[in-house]
Amino acid sequence: MSGNGRQVVISGIGLLTALGEGPETNWKALLEGHSGIRPIQEYDTSHLQTRLGAEIDGFDPARFASRRQLNTMNRGDQLGLAAATLALRDAGIDTSNELGGRTGLFLGGNKSMGRMGQLISGLRAVRRPDGTPDMKLLGETADTIMPPLFFVEGLQPGAVFHVSQTFGIRGVNAFFAGTADAGATAIARAARAIRRGEADRIVAGGYDDATSWWSMTHLDRIGVLTTRNELGAAAFRPYDQNRSGAVLGEGGAVLVLEEKEAARARGARIYAEVSGVGNGHDARTPPATDPQGRGLTRAVRRALDDARLNPADLGYIASHGAATKIGDRSETAALRTVLGEASRSVPVSCVKPQTGHLVGGAGALNVVFSALALHHGDIPATAHLESPDAACDMDLVRGDARTAAHPATALALARGIEGQAVALALSRPA
Repeated sequence: MSGNGRQVVISGIGLLTALGEGPETNWKALLEGHSGIRPIQEYDTSHLQTRLGAEIDGFDPARFASRRQLNTMNRGDQLGLAAATLALRDAGIDTSNELGGRTGLFLGGNKSMGRMGQLISGLRAVRRPDGTPDMKLLGETADTIMPPLFFVEGLQPGAVFHVSQTFGIRGVNAFFAGTADAGATAIARAARAIRRGEADRIVAGGYDDATSWWSMTHLDRIGVLTTRNELGAAAFRPYDQNRSGAVLGEGGAVLVLEEKEAARARGARIYAEVSGVGNGHDARTPPATDPQGRGLTRAVRRALDDARLNPADLGYIASHGAATKIGDRSETAALRTVLGEASRSVPVSCVKPQTGHLVGGAGALNVVFSALALHHGDIPATAHLESPDAACDMDLVRGDARTAAHPATALALARGIEGQAVALALSRPA
């Protein structure tokens, strides 16, 4: 990565998905072909076109947050705090004292609302007998029917506050709102900040409660989710000629990034080095995607240039895998433009058919699994890919994982629903 010579490494991984908790549990489940996708259990989905999701079973936020904190957190915030806590533990960071001003925090997510249950119950109380809302009554009683901390709880960067407060993180920080690009952008920004000397250590990543009633309701009818509910987990099949869209999942993927020499000095385990980052934008009216993936083209080219990496030297690509015709084909077109002939020989796979699409956490999840591929030496497969689309003429890993592949470099991709594109290049630590 270009800059002042400071190198950035991943020394901790906090991971929560429908496959389980922690990097090792998730990695094992991924390689064994397990999927967390099933019919959504949390609420009645009969009104939705898509009734599948990858929900986390048995998540107990009280393991990570105090009762007072839980009063101002929605489920997404809880997942963000949990993933950050797990990342710091995995990195072996002593959190008994405040982490201070040389530790930063960058998180990404898709939060747009606090918990809806209490609000819905209150609003029912201001309906007339015919079901129409009584705005006069709402004005007179709002202070009693509205949850007192509803607006505080609904603030988008809530998890940034809770993580900072819990661990005394007082350095550089920001929240990035978006879809798959959000968590990846947080990691990219964190890597740049360490390179520039703004911090020595940064907690960075993404999270989302994408299977919630609120998220499912407003993503259900824009044409990006599968309607093949009868297929269960097999409904999510990127790059397959019979694909029909994505399936959402909930979870958190948060990393501890450190300056390389500082991590080595404390004897940290190093999963991978973040060697390059890039960003781009399709600049088209959403949710349309540029057919040639021009935003992703720029992001990938910039990441490779930043890492001083030749396309032929890439060992693995953790792809976005939208599972829509234009999404998959434009991703292929972008990689073909930048990588040339190497686009047909570099192994490519998408983990979403097993974890679900984590939306705000999806890009960060790709960075996590890229790091784990470098760390363990294996390359996961794209589940349910049976009949590859001829237009997606890449070396798509399907069927079984490629064990003992030992990639030395990897590229993690993320694309936002409004045209954002992020690419991060990783390398095996020297």
